[in-house]
Amino acid sequence: MADRTRSRLLNALKSSGPLTAAELARRLDVTPVATRQHLDGLLADRLVRFEDLKGSVGRPKRVWSLTGEGHGQFPDSHANLIVGVLGGLTALYGPGGLEAVIKHRERQMELAYRAALRECSDPRSKVERLALLRDQEGYMAEVESCDGGFLLIENHCSICAAATACRDFCRSEWRLFQAVMGEDVWVQREEHLLSGDRRCVYRITPV
Repeated sequence: MADRTRSRLLNALKSSGPLTAAELARRLDVTPVATRQHLDGLLADRLVRFEDLKGSVGRPKRVWSLTGEGHGQFPDSHANLIVGVLGGLTALYGPGGLEAVIKHRERQMELAYRAALRECSDPRSKVERLALLRDQEGYMAEVESCDGGFLLIENHCSICAAATACRDFCRSEWRLFQAVMGEDVWVQREEHLLSGDRRCVYRITPV
């Protein structure tokens, strides 16, 4: 039970970002005392950290978030193998070989995504189906409405190691989203995990 609560705390911080102990307790339906005990344990294991934010009145509000080790608790699609393969491709075939692999992956994913989105008739249904596909691939994806469009939010990068080794993977996925959403929408990346943000966020705006 304790391990399950720890996992739920980590998942909540991963998907929602910084939260107070009280907010975590409400989300997980766990007592505040138990929540703080688990957070103290995660802090000792260096999986979470806190920041005391000063408000206009009262004492500072303590907000909890994941550390790098905390983010590392989530799967990264066999990171060491992927990085090794990418390094081997570059060594054997040069940057052009790696670029060809990335473009091949992009084409294959575009075909699969287009087939899945074929019956979607409007931008909302397209982005919701795209988020479902990405969630199934481990990106912890969700959709939020925003002024004039939608936000495609990915709380986890399941190819983080590969993308860290080669940023062209990130650019490829951006191009992929634009291609499958179609010419009647504009896809803009607003947050980027590898640039220091806690997640990747794409603003999708109908033109």
